[in-house]
Amino acid sequence: MAINPQAPSAVVMIRPHHFSPNPETLPDNSYQSRDVSQDQALLATQAYEQVSQAQQQLQAAGINVHVFEDTGTDTPDSVFPNNWFSTHLGGHVAIYPMYAKNRRKERRSDIIDMLKAQYRVQDVIDYSGLEYDNIYLEGTGAMVLDHIERVAYAVRSKRTDSLVLERFCTQFNFEPMVFDAEDEAGVPVYHTNVLMCIGSDFVMAGFDMIKDTQRRQQIIQRFEDSGRLIINLTEDQIRHFCGNALELQSKQGRFLALSQRAFEALTHEQIALLNQSVTLLPLNVSAIEMAGGSVRCMLAGIHLSKR
Repeated sequence: MAINPQAPSAVVMIRPHHFSPNPETLPDNSYQSRDVSQDQALLATQAYEQVSQAQQQLQAAGINVHVFEDTGTDTPDSVFPNNWFSTHLGGHVAIYPMYAKNRRKERRSDIIDMLKAQYRVQDVIDYSGLEYDNIYLEGTGAMVLDHIERVAYAVRSKRTDSLVLERFCTQFNFEPMVFDAEDEAGVPVYHTNVLMCIGSDFVMAGFDMIKDTQRRQQIIQRFEDSGRLIINLTEDQIRHFCGNALELQSKQGRFLALSQRAFEALTHEQIALLNQSVTLLPLNVSAIEMAGGSVRCMLAGIHLSKR
């Protein structure tokens, strides 16, 4: 099966054994639950089971899922591996600097070793040392990559430093497109992948949360020029993680992995438009969404050739 630049056929997932919403990320993640009454043991059990069920559903769709266990108690966000590494056509891997100190412990050499063993990896570029200078770029959470048009879309935030973004784009052959986005209360969007999902034939995003109308139109125009169908998401749909989805491909066709909550928040018209390109694959990750991320955050796509 030929590699689709935008839709990987394999992913890395982390199954957490002690999941909990991360207190270190709460201040700037408005999508994270503020409910402190949750039974943490029950939540951890639910998260473990939901990752296991999502793995089975993805594999049933023909997606190759590499699952790693996290038995640690000091990495509450480990279920979101897309923030600390990414992979790219041509055999390139990037490792990223993380804003929350306890998230830096999520980086695992065994995952990089697996990629080198099973896929063609030419080089690994490690930006994590920039943490010492308080410079951060949280992977494909901070950036949503158009692998076809080679554009890196990035919302400005304390988790997305423009200097390291420029460096990444130079080294990985992307054009940076930086913009501001915020909710109705004026709270900045913490990660671009909450706001935007780019598929092979479509893009769905909360465009109205880009308050600079000129910049918003420039971004929409880029997508229109690439021939993609534009699906505008409301702020309420963004809060239900409709933008936090990932297109995948297998021999069975192309799929859009998204949460059950997100699927239920889409309109019939939006679903009909998406069905023209992909088969929707809703996954129940309700416990994990308490941490302020959803399906896209849980899937680190592998854009590498197999050995």
